Amino acid sequence: MSAAMSRGFGRSAGAPTLEDVARAAGVSRATVSRVVNGVRNVDPVIQDAVRRAVAATGYAPNRAARSLVTRRAETIALVVSGADDDSPSASTAFAGRTVTDPFFGRVVTGVVQFLRPRSMHPVLMFAESPADRDHVVSYLRQGSADGALVVSNHADDPLPAQLAAAGLPAVVFARPALPVPLSCVDLDHREGARLAAEHLLALGRARPVTITGPTALPAVQERLGGFRDTMARHGVTAVPVAEGGFSQESGEAAMARLLARHPDLDAVFAANDVMAQGACHVLRDRGRRIPEDVAVIGFDDGPVAASCRPALTTVRQPVEDMAAEMARLLQGHIEHPDRPATTVVFAPRLVLRESA
Repeated sequence: MSAAMSRGFGRSAGAPTLEDVARAAGVSRATVSRVVNGVRNVDPVIQDAVRRAVAATGYAPNRAARSLVTRRAETIALVVSGADDDSPSASTAFAGRTVTDPFFGRVVTGVVQFLRPRSMHPVLMFAESPADRDHVVSYLRQGSADGALVVSNHADDPLPAQLAAAGLPAVVFARPALPVPLSCVDLDHREGARLAAEHLLALGRARPVTITGPTALPAVQERLGGFRDTMARHGVTAVPVAEGGFSQESGEAAMARLLARHPDLDAVFAANDVMAQGACHVLRDRGRRIPEDVAVIGFDDGPVAASCRPALTTVRQPVEDMAAEMARLLQGHIEHPDRPATTVVFAPRLVLRESA
């Protein structure tokens, strides 16, 4: 600790200033300014001293002044893009579903964990109509946010292409159905489905069914293909399918349809944990024991998996890590606009619990 720190920082009256931090760290005001504004050519030892002095003095950068220096808003748009429906009731329902969705909560956690230490702030935006999407593009063009993190729930979402065409920094969660020159993070969905199928086969299950999400989504197609291909390689050539919508209600409805058509089924692979929970409800209501009569495997390993009864065996998708990586990629594109688009693919793993 410098002598200034040990003397109580030599703080001036009122809010701490850059000069207070400089005195506490034993460096110049210009050096403090470079560290606070994220300039990279500062010795790591000096950066550490300045950061400790910032913490010790309680200095808080003036965001408006800093924006004048960096020419950045220090704000990132976290955009949830939905299907085209601009009615007020649909917009309200869409927003309500999003903020209560455990999957989206994990996305927010990962994004905030990355942004917070860097003094960057997310702003949540919903885009489920052409006007909403135009507003997102305009918001970014005006400099109100430095870039966008896009989470889409439908396959033909035009927003990623709009952002790319406008030359705006953006990163997408999950590969879009149509190729766009934007970075994205994704999961090896086929491998996740293979893990689920191999586990059910090892348990001796020979009459599996699967509940998918909306089949236009690339991730859903890959999970279905990976599950069916693995089963086929082991002689199970018929895997009945029911499409769901990633909600508990859709999982319940899909499970009821599958039971009506295939009452002798002995295993269920659901494309997310929420639908798997719905499937478990229906199976229990119909007197089926889990896992003795029917083994159930979900996908995601969100909070629902541990709270489900019985606790859900599932394929873990490291959503928080994926969201943080999405934010890291976006920061790179903001700082280096000519950086080419890239795709980062994460590996899934099977989490064994009580349902299978």
